[in-house]
Amino acid sequence: MRLFELLLLLSNIGLFALTVLLKKGRRRIPVFVTSGITTLLLVIHWTVEGYRVQLFSTYCITIIFLAISGYSYFKKPDLQKMPRFMLGSAYTAIAIMLIVTAGLMYAFPVFKLPEPTGEYKVGTHTFHFVDTNRKEIFAEARNGMRELMVQVWYPAQSGIGKNVPLVPDPQILRYMAAGYGLPEFTFEHLKYISSHSYSGAEVSSAQNTYLLIIASPGNGSSKFLHTSQAENLASHGYIVAVIDHTYNTFATEFPDRRITTNTTNDLFSPDQDYRTSRENRDKLGKVLTEDVAFVLDQFEFIQSGQIPSQLNGRMDLRHVGMFGHSIGGATAYDAAYDPRIAVGVDLDGGLYRLRDREGLRKPFLFIHSENYLKQLKRVIDNRVYTDAELNRLGSTREWEDQVTEDKKLELERMRKAVDEGGQVLYVENSEHLNFADVQFISPMFNMLGITGKIVPQRANAVINAYMLDFFDKYLKNQGGNLLKGPDNRFPEMKFVTSL
Repeated sequence: MRLFELLLLLSNIGLFALTVLLKKGRRRIPVFVTSGITTLLLVIHWTVEGYRVQLFSTYCITIIFLAISGYSYFKKPDLQKMPRFMLGSAYTAIAIMLIVTAGLMYAFPVFKLPEPTGEYKVGTHTFHFVDTNRKEIFAEARNGMRELMVQVWYPAQSGIGKNVPLVPDPQILRYMAAGYGLPEFTFEHLKYISSHSYSGAEVSSAQNTYLLIIASPGNGSSKFLHTSQAENLASHGYIVAVIDHTYNTFATEFPDRRITTNTTNDLFSPDQDYRTSRENRDKLGKVLTEDVAFVLDQFEFIQSGQIPSQLNGRMDLRHVGMFGHSIGGATAYDAAYDPRIAVGVDLDGGLYRLRDREGLRKPFLFIHSENYLKQLKRVIDNRVYTDAELNRLGSTREWEDQVTEDKKLELERMRKAVDEGGQVLYVENSEHLNFADVQFISPMFNMLGITGKIVPQRANAVINAYMLDFFDKYLKNQGGNLLKGPDNRFPEMKFVTSL
């Protein structure tokens, strides 16, 4: 909650209290003076912090109080003629508006992203890539080529000017709200949130080259919702590139101002049988994996100077890392069959294309939510759902039996990852969205069970620490202590010892 918006709300509450508690003859001057102060706070708030729709009622109350108190102060009208029930109704309406405003400010705060923990300042740049070898299959007009937007965070020499906003263009936020089934204006306050990165900053001269990490968001997500993870890794000396998988994000904006939205959900329907659903997920996954290979090709062109950039010649592409969330985590695993990718991290994502290849022979880190771990535990323990549980899930025994078979294959892949030096972990009291920056947007997500009981800042810190330690171990040949076993500094992170 920002300073002046908080002061504005408190001053409106004070105005209301003065109006209700003071007798008519004694409140004229105090209410008028307080209205003036409140109006000044409103102007400062609009000028310094910016308007946001969640405070609309407060703005109205401020203006109404100023108008009525000013008229009363200079004209001294007789307000005793107003019927008591009308006055009571007005007071009740104002009280409700103030309570609603306070609730909205709490539910949708203008939060601050966690500070990166590394020594480097962070620069950022966004690339537009066009794959002339692949047709776009998710657009209505399928004669175009596959286009991708990729945002890169990197160690910077110094920061010039202000940090760039978290959201590159606020107009995409209405599509994000639509994805959650909320009114278009719900997330407009996110346009006031700043990142810790500087646009176009010079790459740090502390090292000649920096290792590259690719990242893949989940279905219906966006590259900017992994900003805190990317900034943290960049602050520790990595170049991090997060892909907006076109038509699998809630919105992707291109340089010519075109905006695409999520159409890959059309692949899935409640009427599908499990085999069809799995085949469609594999179809989508194949495209996402191909996106990663294409982006790696483009970074090779950047490194060689064929694509002009401040990153020319500044990357070490011999050992690339990758991470992803949800289906992006599955993409990280599937893309890691590419020999250019040395290691990867899956953040709470169920794997796809399990029957297409043998197990991956590389170190891989799986970090799951507690809820996902419970699903795996049921398979490990060979526990079958009761009829009552199936009814509660809205599922069928045939469907869940096939899910179980896929989870058994997943567990085999995890065992092989551990044999290769990886690890399987879960974060206690976490849910699926605790693995992306969406967890910071509203404390209501916790109440609705969208995020877990763990505090978002803590979840972010724990996950970032283990990802960094894993990449440091296998890409820089340093660290790795957190992967040896439980650590008292991070009691929320649990090791899965039986697969």
